[in-house]
Amino acid sequence: MLGQDLLGPVTVDQLKKAPFDTWFIPEYENYTPFSKTIDQLSKKQKGVEVVVFMGTWCSDSRMQVPAFFRILDMLDLMGKTSIIAVDEDKQTPSGSATANNITHVPTFIFYKNGKEINRIVESPIEFLEDDMLAILSEVEYKHTYEN
Repeated sequence: MLGQDLLGPVTVDQLKKAPFDTWFIPEYENYTPFSKTIDQLSKKQKGVEVVVFMGTWCSDSRMQVPAFFRILDMLDLMGKTSIIAVDEDKQTPSGSATANNITHVPTFIFYKNGKEINRIVESPIEFLEDDMLAILSEVEYKHTYEN
């Protein structure tokens, strides 16, 4: 792991600063969510919280996490989302990655009224906002590594 990688609780503001800004800001600015899907998502966000496990060293995290926060900026979930950075072994100092069965990053865990309803693991099946809509609509959804 590089000395500049983050570990434990992280804020979006940290990701927008050097050295992470070199990948966070371009990926954030270049992602254009589907407005029709955002409109549908906006009606389904009540009681929803999200925990994001990511690695600042991970290429999938560097691509998916900025796009995810671009979507959240269009919704009202920013204050209901937390980010936890893991090391290359997918571990955290607090043990929260192990407790949440984190095997790949990024992992976006969606909770509704305090209960996990589903997760996006490593990359979306379709697009982030489409997968989010499926999860928040509580239709059948299987992430990349689910049988």
